[in-house]
Amino acid sequence: MKTLKILEDIQVDITRYVANYGFNILGFILIIIIGIYASKKIKKVTIKFLKKSNIDVSLVSFISQIVYVLCLVFVGVSALNKLGMSTTSFIAVLGASGFAIGLAFQDSLSNFASGILILIFNPFRTNDYIQGAGTEGTVVEIQIFNTILKTPDNKTIIVPNSKLTAENIINFTFQDKRRIDFIFGISYDSDIKTAKNIIEKVFNEEEKVLKDPQPIIGVHELADSCVNIAARPWVKTEDYWEVYYKLMEKIKYEFDKNGIEIPYPQRVVYHKQVKEDKEK
Repeated sequence: MKTLKILEDIQVDITRYVANYGFNILGFILIIIIGIYASKKIKKVTIKFLKKSNIDVSLVSFISQIVYVLCLVFVGVSALNKLGMSTTSFIAVLGASGFAIGLAFQDSLSNFASGILILIFNPFRTNDYIQGAGTEGTVVEIQIFNTILKTPDNKTIIVPNSKLTAENIINFTFQDKRRIDFIFGISYDSDIKTAKNIIEKVFNEEEKVLKDPQPIIGVHELADSCVNIAARPWVKTEDYWEVYYKLMEKIKYEFDKNGIEIPYPQRVVYHKQVKEDKEK
């Protein structure tokens, strides 16, 4: 009997709560649903507006995400206010606990601050090919906390922004020209001048090798088993790998055609025979 009495009291309390706060609960749910939908729409509108303003793509993504997060915070505060909760007290408590929250999320805050630094100083932008934080790839997107990279073999790498700002960054596409560094080893029996003329001829025949700056060709090292010739042509950054592979193949073909030998590593061993003194 007591159990039934307790259940009846609970049912009565629930009925009274629903009767008194039912519209508030319904309003809370509607604010959450409509607010999330509206936040996404505002994000899309922000992206379109910023793109029309000719702002850098990296900055567009970053700002739109911040706008989206602020909209969600506003929706959350409005929803809590609809339930009758004191948002002023909530904000005051949140502000008082800001120090503890900062310690708990110091890595995230560091990534956020690093993201702002990246956008301000522009060490790299979207579509740049960079090397940093122990990895490399094409920058797909600079987010609030992370930078998204895509490797040449189509892997996605998510790098925390603080890792990139804390270490050296090599931006391969920041400049419009790049130098290709070749080292060709030829036999000591091969003619150095002929080899250099062949390399120069191949460079001149390749349209994508720039005339300014002029290629540099010279003897780099007299190694143990070969003479190393350094050849350094300049190309446009976007043509780097295409020209690299093409020149490497063509120079090997021309060397073979003109009798320029690329030797294997060799070592001469002298064997000295010692005669034992048979006389005792």
